[in-house]
Amino acid sequence: MSRFKKPVCALLACFTMLSLIFSVAVSVPNQALAASDVTINLSAEKQVIRGFGGINHPVWIGDLTADQRETAFGNGDNQLGFSILRIHVDEDRTQWSKEVETAKSAIARGAIVFASPWNPPSDMTETFNRNGDTSAKRLRYDKYAAYAQYLNDFVMYMKNNGVDLYAISVQNEPDYAHTWTWWTPAEMLRFMKENAGSIQCWVIAPESFSYLKNMSDPILNDPQALANMDILGAHLYGTPFDNFSYPLFKEKGAGKDLWMTEVYYPNSDNQSADRWPEALNVSYHIHKAMAKGDFQAYVWWYIRRQYGPIKEDGTISKRGYNMAHFSKFVRPGYVRIDATENPDTDVYTSAYKGDNKVVVVAINRGTSAKSQHFVLQNGTASKVSSWVTDAGRNMAPGSINTSGSSFAAQLPAQSVTTFVVDLGSNGTTYEAETGTALTDAVVETVYPGYNGTGYVNFNASSGAAVQWNGIYCAVAGTKNVNFRYALETGSRKLDVYVNGTKAIGNAEFTATGSWSAWGNKTIQVSMDSGINTLKVVTTGTEGPNMDSITVSPGS
Repeated sequence: MSRFKKPVCALLACFTMLSLIFSVAVSVPNQALAASDVTINLSAEKQVIRGFGGINHPVWIGDLTADQRETAFGNGDNQLGFSILRIHVDEDRTQWSKEVETAKSAIARGAIVFASPWNPPSDMTETFNRNGDTSAKRLRYDKYAAYAQYLNDFVMYMKNNGVDLYAISVQNEPDYAHTWTWWTPAEMLRFMKENAGSIQCWVIAPESFSYLKNMSDPILNDPQALANMDILGAHLYGTPFDNFSYPLFKEKGAGKDLWMTEVYYPNSDNQSADRWPEALNVSYHIHKAMAKGDFQAYVWWYIRRQYGPIKEDGTISKRGYNMAHFSKFVRPGYVRIDATENPDTDVYTSAYKGDNKVVVVAINRGTSAKSQHFVLQNGTASKVSSWVTDAGRNMAPGSINTSGSSFAAQLPAQSVTTFVVDLGSNGTTYEAETGTALTDAVVETVYPGYNGTGYVNFNASSGAAVQWNGIYCAVAGTKNVNFRYALETGSRKLDVYVNGTKAIGNAEFTATGSWSAWGNKTIQVSMDSGINTLKVVTTGTEGPNMDSITVSPGS
């Protein structure tokens, strides 16, 4: 039962009941009009999204079938569009081969793969007395270096079998290890300081089962341990929404990712995947993780399970459709932008931008329909499409009338609706590799995912530049300039010149996660009517790979 976290299930059931009681208590029957607009500011950027997904665990419950892999990682009709796969690092090397086929299939469909271990090999562990439990298990202190090498061996095994791991974790739930391996905060800190730096892959730590900050605070407060951690991973079993935010990570974690690497919500009851409106809590939980917790990834427990996104018969569940409202449309490299989070009683919204689109996910937990008005700041809409899931529908498509920078829609009772806003045609995209002047920069096609015929690589540490020479503006004034770029780690700073005059100094471009994960950054500058030039110049460090800019009216 430890695999199903029975004690946590009981706790989650209590939270769920309280949530339902509260929801009923505050619902306003027959309310027709929204209390306030949803204001979406395209220029107010938050976190870069890495994706959504779940775990495949063939050692415990059997592998996904070929059809189930297609359902999980494809992004067509009746598919989930998952872009992250989590796999298991078994303590028995002879079991590793079971992870390969689904991982290869996920990567072939554009997903990234990361791995988590539950136990080191038995010769690296020992029992100890933990609060009276003399059978508790931990990694032997003289085996830390050997364990780091073991993780490296798994990384290389997967690579040699066609799977380039995006990241590997040190330990699954080190603070909830009743049938696996315990780690104290001090032990995790020691490993991160002394051994994690030798792992030839991005490192995830500490994967606390309930986002307990005492496991990660020591890492954030130690410069060497922090340097060796690439992704702060956390599970959200029983975590109150008020504990989703993490001020210390915002203070110390610049250049690091923040991922939610495992959860099921609100329970793991048998055959619970299609219960409604219980399944609506899944999209609500994701909303809170994104909008309150600033997580960049959201990873479910088993992909296929009677309480999971795919049921045992291979069909998508109601819980799965709630995940799909995010995973199909909020793609890797998109950026969450500021949006009114709770515009009306029981209504919750979040917004994301990328590929010249804005994705808005609106959840109505109330028992009556709500009329909601949406307003775009620093952008206009040319088209709005919608998909709705409620008691009787799954991802039902529709379209919404738009009026320039705003649109209105009806949110059905107890529903989740995704709106995809195509930004106005008055936004013009200019490729970096054509019609530009390059200084210490070259056009490349090494990494996939670019638009046009390639991208520009700044290949000098300072003074490298790309200048767009033919930016046409019908009207003078403030313009939004959205850069599409890729940057594996850290951050880079660029000076921005318009018509030969510096407009912005040291504009910061943060990591997108890899050289093939394309993200977006929007700045505002003034331009003249007619033809303008825009130039970006590196300042002290090598710049990111630059794919294109999109120029549109600002405010």
